[in-house]
Amino acid sequence: MQAPALPPGTTQRTLAIIMGGGAGTRLFPLTKDRAKPAVPLGGKYRLVDIPIANCLNSGMRSIYVLTQFNSMSLHRHIQASYKFDNFSRSFVEILAAQQTPEASRWYQGTADAVRQNMRYFLERPFEYYLILSGDQLYRMDFRVLLHQHIRSGAEITLATKPVQRAQVSEFGIMLSDEDRRITRFVEKPKEAAVQDQLKMSRELLAAINRQPEEELFQASMGIYVFNRQVLVDCLENDLDDFGKHIIPAAIEKRNVSAFIFDGYWEDIGTIRAFYEANLDLTDIVPAYSFFDASAPVYTHPRFLPGSKINGAALRQSIVSDGCIISDAHLDRSVVGVRSIINSGATIRNSVVMGADYYETDPPRGEIPIGIGRNCVIDRAIIDKNARIADGVVITPEGKPENFDAENYYIRDGIVVIPKDATIPAGFWI
Repeated sequence: MQAPALPPGTTQRTLAIIMGGGAGTRLFPLTKDRAKPAVPLGGKYRLVDIPIANCLNSGMRSIYVLTQFNSMSLHRHIQASYKFDNFSRSFVEILAAQQTPEASRWYQGTADAVRQNMRYFLERPFEYYLILSGDQLYRMDFRVLLHQHIRSGAEITLATKPVQRAQVSEFGIMLSDEDRRITRFVEKPKEAAVQDQLKMSRELLAAINRQPEEELFQASMGIYVFNRQVLVDCLENDLDDFGKHIIPAAIEKRNVSAFIFDGYWEDIGTIRAFYEANLDLTDIVPAYSFFDASAPVYTHPRFLPGSKINGAALRQSIVSDGCIISDAHLDRSVVGVRSIINSGATIRNSVVMGADYYETDPPRGEIPIGIGRNCVIDRAIIDKNARIADGVVITPEGKPENFDAENYYIRDGIVVIPKDATIPAGFWI
């Protein structure tokens, strides 16, 4: 879709703020040692690369990432990945929670995180503030969103996603009129009678090329555009969260508009959602593709060698840079950078994140980083730098949906081997 013409300089007058401050408890143990936006995705990327790429591909080059938990790996990734020349005002910077004379507490929510950093956001004459989530997989041209925001005269614009009734209880649901002005918001409605009142009108369905008899609802995507003074005014209180507090209050007295996005969008907030989003990338024609040359996703340039395959059977799998795979069987799996997979290993429906470094000389008696010989791994996530010895079997078969052990976890029926874990030879999970 061709981006509509915006008034000159609009993208330069827009500041993007990516929310990454949450503890990411639903993504544990992947967030045990890293911030949620730093969780690896698709073999070689990080979650935070998605919103940053959407901004850069939309011509927006003023970006802050807000974080407070386990932010070291995220700092390293941002500094290594996004460098602009000295003659540009472009930046991608981290704003970690800090104690100041005005605020000495942790971020209490998304709105509180923005409030505590407003002095930085107001330093330059930005007219629009684009607030994004750091844990979603989607491709959006924000110029289209800004165009509607400006054309409609809205003070706040929310991106919404049409969803089926079965998903309504998982999201904040918006009701908007034919002009897309939002008139009502209900957080995760469960009662059928309330849901019936929130259905999209036939006019809105026609506007997004859907059939008039379809039963769809507008779910909030956690993507907001605020005019400068409106954001300042909306945060002159002690409300903590945009979705739960600020937006419902603003609907009552502000011109709040809905931008209906009908493309692929996945909220990667749980282990199950993360697992399925990764494996969906292996589909013959995936719903989301990293192969779109018109809107590339940027990440840390590692300068790794091409992967070396010493005889293997691969079906519907992604193999990232710098891997060495020897006589293994891979079926619908994602293999991350620097993965070492030894002979006889079978990996099915799994995500192997790889390693942060090559271990040229492992300590004496230590199991080497990688997947050992004759291992069987099924429906699992293997985090970085894991040491899995020969003959290990990893499968959730016959086990509870959620379980904690010393060196592994089960979440949503998926076995997760945490970062730097060691699994001894012949161990059966």
